Amino acid sequence: MSISRDITARVAALREQQRLREALERHRETLEERVEEAMKALRAIEAEQRETAAALAQSQKMDAVGKLTGGVAHDFNNVLQVIGGNLQLAVQESNGNETLTRRLACAHEAVERGAKLASQLLAFARRQPLEPVALDISRLLRSSGDMLRRVPGETIELETVVSGGLWNTLADPNHLQNVIVNLAINARDAMDGAGRLTIEAGNAMLDDDYTRHHDDLASGQYVMIAVSDTGCGMTPEVLASAFEPFYTTKPEGRGTGLGLSMAYGFMKQTGGHIKLYSEPGHGTTVKLYLPRSMEDETARAEAANDPVTGGTETILVVEDDPNVRATAVDMLTQLGYQVLKAVDAQSALSVLESGVHVDLLFSDVVMPGPMRSVELARRAKEMLPALEVLFTSGYTENAIVHGGRLDPGVALISKPYRRDALARKVRWMFRTRVYEAPDMPDAPQASHAPAVPEPQPLRVLIVEDDANTREATRELLELLDAKVIAVDSAQAALDLITQQLFDVLLTDVRMPGMSGLDLARAMKRVQPHVHVVLASGYGTGIAAELGDELSSATLLPKPFNFDELEQAVFRKP
Repeated sequence: MSISRDITARVAALREQQRLREALERHRETLEERVEEAMKALRAIEAEQRETAAALAQSQKMDAVGKLTGGVAHDFNNVLQVIGGNLQLAVQESNGNETLTRRLACAHEAVERGAKLASQLLAFARRQPLEPVALDISRLLRSSGDMLRRVPGETIELETVVSGGLWNTLADPNHLQNVIVNLAINARDAMDGAGRLTIEAGNAMLDDDYTRHHDDLASGQYVMIAVSDTGCGMTPEVLASAFEPFYTTKPEGRGTGLGLSMAYGFMKQTGGHIKLYSEPGHGTTVKLYLPRSMEDETARAEAANDPVTGGTETILVVEDDPNVRATAVDMLTQLGYQVLKAVDAQSALSVLESGVHVDLLFSDVVMPGPMRSVELARRAKEMLPALEVLFTSGYTENAIVHGGRLDPGVALISKPYRRDALARKVRWMFRTRVYEAPDMPDAPQASHAPAVPEPQPLRVLIVEDDANTREATRELLELLDAKVIAVDSAQAALDLITQQLFDVLLTDVRMPGMSGLDLARAMKRVQPHVHVVLASGYGTGIAAELGDELSSATLLPKPFNFDELEQAVFRKP
């Protein structure tokens, strides 16, 4: 009996050991599973953190590069200004020499290409004024069809696919069209003469899961435009740098490397998003996401192809940059208009208060002086309710543009502008007016002359630390019969303004010691009616620095030409 009990006990003990071992194994397996799940969750969190950090770093990098390109554009414009100014002087002295004139024209074309490059850099830096309207993308693509068909050529197949029920979006149609064309050009070059280019448009939703990985991108409804090619594709290394300005894998002479950079800047400024998808050997797709607009489509005016016409209305040009002012005045005078000039908002207001008749106020946006251009326009409209107001600028910020968008109701022609573009814009401003030529005996053309002290030589003080720019500008103004004193520092200017009166202060903005802005403020306190012209390679980008005291100042973006200098410095009747 005792042996039987012992055996039973041992069997029971063995069974208990087996049970415990099985329980321990199950526990171990459960523990391993839990550890594995925890490790997976941890790895996912770490991956998300790395992705977020990388996206933030990329965003910060692009912002830094944008600021850098703005600085590069500023310095580049200074160089172009010296070159362009001296070319203008040479043209004045060419005396009909056809060979010299042709060579100067070629050189001037190179200056224009340089100015375009600087403009592209500013576009990447998100410093271009946009005029967004409620837009039907399908209509935009149809109207761009001929242009897009010419891009790829005959050996590349072009397909456009637009989904039904496409939402409207809010975007600048001209800039958006340029972006699509640039993407199509990139796609064509990637396919090396053969393949398929596909442009698609459809509605899209970007949810929180997606947008949290992208800085400054809101969740919601978007209109998506995709440009796809069957070309060589991009490696991960190329993909990571694709949006950087001047980055290109194209052969030398085939591109500037600014196409994607401009698209990136435009989409950011529009409040949208751009995404690249590409693999080597599998082509590239660029997706543009534009915020949905609930507004009805805005009717677009057809491009003007009518002959360039002028008029006989009276236009007051307000521009602190003498070269820019001279250019505008000459253009408008050649078109038949009666032109008055002012170097800043305060001077323009004095002209208006004198009782002279003015039909259109054509004003630079950013000008030195205590009165801002917007305030000038407001007060001018109070005096002359029928007055039309047209702004111009090479780099508008914080004055008539907010959030990268032109304020509602504001008319703007961007610098640089061509003579025919200015002519059409001015006629468009008068589109609702039935014009009758002035034929009253008491209001002949010459009757405007006494209101503006134009017959007297304009007294101009130039302050510029760069000797080449200073001398070139002085010579240009002397060709325009101005009485010019040129100095190399703000301190030298301060010594003069307590002894002599000046009509115009033309000063560089960035100088050693006292800046041009501080000099202008000091001069306005001593000579309140002086017209201040601020010359800067940043264009109108310094608008935010002017404050109320210099709100009437005229901004003269560098490089400026002879006409632009005249326009900025003179109020030419």
